[in-house]
Amino acid sequence: MVLDYAASAIRMGRLVAFPTETVYGIAANRLDRKAIRDLVKAKNRPVSKKFTVHISDLAMIGKMKCRVTKKAKRLIDKFWPGALTIILKSRTGEKIGFRMPANKVALSLIAEAGVPVIAPSANVSGKKPPTNAMQVLKELNGKIDLLLDAGPTDVGIESTVIDLTITPPKVLREGAISLKKLSKFL
Repeated sequence: MVLDYAASAIRMGRLVAFPTETVYGIAANRLDRKAIRDLVKAKNRPVSKKFTVHISDLAMIGKMKCRVTKKAKRLIDKFWPGALTIILKSRTGEKIGFRMPANKVALSLIAEAGVPVIAPSANVSGKKPPTNAMQVLKELNGKIDLLLDAGPTDVGIESTVIDLTITPPKVLREGAISLKKLSKFL
């Protein structure tokens, strides 16, 4: 029932903080321009910085007009669900980052929302990402509409981000998964 309410809030353009295995994030409907503006404002984030699409299944990648390459498939098979964000290119040339979190609450929320969910960390840009609900409230109270508290995160470090749209692939942020572990599968 709580997840239904939170998913409905996302569909309606509200901001919902939720846990992943890495850090807490703020979910917003990628199809709702006002929700994106509200998210940018809440995080005090540069408008030009792209958001990652969080997914609960691989079908969303196709819905976003992206193709899973052979390299992406190897990484997905090894690290998803998990702390890896993979950047792919859409048929229109747009670079889109995808992540499938390894957290049951997150996966259920994303699946129930039924829309592309963007979800940066639940903190003001430049500050340390939160690993529990109290840290989210301290930082963003009054800037988000709902907070799902499912206890502390397991990892406590942001996801690793890899750009597979370029050759050779480039790690843009080393996070919970080391470059050494990734390189075995590239």
